[in-house]
Amino acid sequence: MKLRRMHSDSPAFLAELDALLAFDNGTDASVDAAVTEVLAAVRQRGDAAVLDYTRRFDRLDVGSMAGLEMSRDALHAALDGLPADQRSALDCAAERVRSYHEKQLLESWSYTEQSGTRLGQKVTALDRAGLYVPGGKASYPSSVLMNAIPAKVAGVRELIMVTPTPAGEKNPLVLAAAAIAGVDRVFTIGGAQAVAALAYGTESIPQVDKIVGPGNAYVAEAKRRVFGTVGIDMVAGPSEVLIISDGTGNPDWVAMDLFAQAEHDEVAQSILLCTSASFIEEVADSIARLLPDMPRKDIIAASLANRGALIKVASLDEACEIANRIAPEHLELAIEHAEPWVEKIRHAGAIFVGHSSVESLGDYCAGPNHVLPTMRSARFSSPLGVYDFQKRTSIIHMSSRGAAELAPVAATLAYGEGLQAHAKSAEYRK
Repeated sequence: MKLRRMHSDSPAFLAELDALLAFDNGTDASVDAAVTEVLAAVRQRGDAAVLDYTRRFDRLDVGSMAGLEMSRDALHAALDGLPADQRSALDCAAERVRSYHEKQLLESWSYTEQSGTRLGQKVTALDRAGLYVPGGKASYPSSVLMNAIPAKVAGVRELIMVTPTPAGEKNPLVLAAAAIAGVDRVFTIGGAQAVAALAYGTESIPQVDKIVGPGNAYVAEAKRRVFGTVGIDMVAGPSEVLIISDGTGNPDWVAMDLFAQAEHDEVAQSILLCTSASFIEEVADSIARLLPDMPRKDIIAASLANRGALIKVASLDEACEIANRIAPEHLELAIEHAEPWVEKIRHAGAIFVGHSSVESLGDYCAGPNHVLPTMRSARFSSPLGVYDFQKRTSIIHMSSRGAAELAPVAATLAYGEGLQAHAKSAEYRK
């Protein structure tokens, strides 16, 4: 495998970097056409369309929607049937995720002016949220915890999970995670039809206010299409890690951290920025030595060859500026004295500080959310959190004195905009 080498002092470096970061997240025409058909069918025919597509795509024929909903007893049975180590791990991860997200809760507030006018903000939770969880072999119980627990902490009244079960194949860890997280209802459906059911509602599945959770290209396109009818978390791209190294630490650790991201799929991105040319060579040697023993070595090799890079930089200051240009999903500061460098980072989904702060701990059990902005969107967006399941309402309680004092201001601005009724409405309060 030939791994791309780059040097920040090259005249063409920024152009080469932008080319490396470029990723076409556009929709394939066949995906677009299929999603269009599915959304329209579910919107028009409801449950019947969901059942049809479940038979066609998941090879699951249950006759009615009742056969696609799992009871809470079934979820808790899956939880009770787990091996002790898996149950303990889920409990530990859930408690850490819950504890972290409880600190994100927004509160309502108000203040009163001298005139007696009270202004403020009321914070309320969404009534209902939908959670999409991949199913079959690509099952991720950690995604259940990361999406469901913030919703529950926020106070969402009803959380509905959808997860495909191809040919009836259920993942007990996913079901157990739903039980631990407090998911209210679970339907064993997937694909664009599940997104459509959540977005529009059917006879059996109520319409939600927001849809969160990862999925394939069809799910991503369906979420993109229904945005506006409902809210969505984000349309995510390939997973990313950027490691900044000062040449200290263990090169095997760095190599394996690059692997951990690369093993997601062939278009995942793993990049190392390092001030030490000799350490880069040590990492390259570690990659060559460790890769053959990895079960997903073919995927890792393709990912590193397609979108990976080992980049020599002149200084840690320069590395941080490059990192801000990249705005990565995950940023590891593999630096001996890492804490001061956190302040240099303006754009990243999550920052892992020091040699022990490995990204995989963040994926599962550190506590912060692992649903993070990708494709440079960390420049303007944030990790999934409790705030994504809360909304803010402005409170305006004008006193008679306050209304009289502000009426001329509002009227002057309204006349200037040519909106006479606005102006008169304000003037009536003088």
